[in-house]
Amino acid sequence: MISSLHTERFLLRPIEFSDAEAMFTMDSDPKVHLYLGNSPVQTLEEIKDIIGYIQKQYTEYGIGRFAVIDKKNDSFIGWCGLKFVDVEICARKDYYDIGYRFLPEYWGQGIATETASSWLKYAFEEMKLSEVLAGADVENGASNRVLQKIGLTYFDRGVYDEVDHNWYRISRQEYEKRTDHQGE
Repeated sequence: MISSLHTERFLLRPIEFSDAEAMFTMDSDPKVHLYLGNSPVQTLEEIKDIIGYIQKQYTEYGIGRFAVIDKKNDSFIGWCGLKFVDVEICARKDYYDIGYRFLPEYWGQGIATETASSWLKYAFEEMKLSEVLAGADVENGASNRVLQKIGLTYFDRGVYDEVDHNWYRISRQEYEKRTDHQGE
């Protein structure tokens, strides 16, 4: 498993139990869960269970969501990464999903775009994946824009946890074509 990724502003590293308090601050905030089923976590124990699940993904699949650490002050600001989805969601199963979540004070600063772009690069250039998918609540305009900005294209709509989602994907060929033409 990769030990870390770096962007210009951020370190992306595996989530640790020492991140629990910061993750609880993020995931207990109703604003953060507005487009995630409106079910913020209630206890630190729930977060520890989530961290355990993420760490299980690292062991089973060699990948998972990573903590995003601000290089300026070494603080946890959220997470971003790939996740292998091994359960059926909207008639899809056994695929790699790209996702992100941040503390509200960091929204609107291009962080999701910067960190998710680094994960796509890793997915296609290092893991040699054929495709990456993502879903976003149809009402979450910011997340839908991020997915489009990093090169994913809309291909379907589906309901998950009683919420209507837009589904996006990008293939390795689309990624390579996109990166070959950057800077022109």
